[in-house]
Amino acid sequence: MTERLAEELGWGLAVVFRGYVKAADAVTEGLPGGHRGYQVLSAAARDEPGSQAALAARLGIDRTVMTYLLDDLVGAGLVERRLDPCDRRARLVAATDRGRAVLADLDRRFARAEQHILGGLAPEDQAAFRALLTRLATHVNGLDPVATACDAVADIGARTQP
Repeated sequence: MTERLAEELGWGLAVVFRGYVKAADAVTEGLPGGHRGYQVLSAAARDEPGSQAALAARLGIDRTVMTYLLDDLVGAGLVERRLDPCDRRARLVAATDRGRAVLADLDRRFARAEQHILGGLAPEDQAAFRALLTRLATHVNGLDPVATACDAVADIGARTQP
C-alpha cells in the first residue's frame, strides 16, 4: 500500500466499513433476516411493544419486507405479535423470552466483533475514535440526513449502480 492511499479518507472508511459488515454478517449468521433481523429483535426487546407498522417506519424497513421478516422471527420463536388492546386491528411486536436470550448472546458477539475491529487501537484511542466518529456522523447527517443506517446503505448502493 502506498503512503498516499493510507492517508485517503475514502480508503480508510471503506476498509473499516467492509470489516464491520463482514463481522456483522458473521455474528447474525443463522438469524432470520440477518442484521435487519437483529435490528427488529433489538427494538422488540428494548422498546415498548410497538405496532408492526410503527416498527417498520422507525427502522426504515419496507412494510411488506417487515411482514416477511416478522413471519420468520415469529417462526423462530424470537418475537410474537400481540393484539393491541387499544386497536384490535393492530398487532404489537414483542420479543419472547427466547428472543431476549438470543439477543443477549448476539450483543456479546457484536461486542467481541467490534473489539476485534478496534483492537488495533489502545483502549483510550478506541473511546476517542467512537466519540469522534459519533460527532462526525452527526455532522454529516445534518448536512445530508438519512433516517436509518439502512437508508444510508441503500443510498450508497443507488449511487454506485451503473
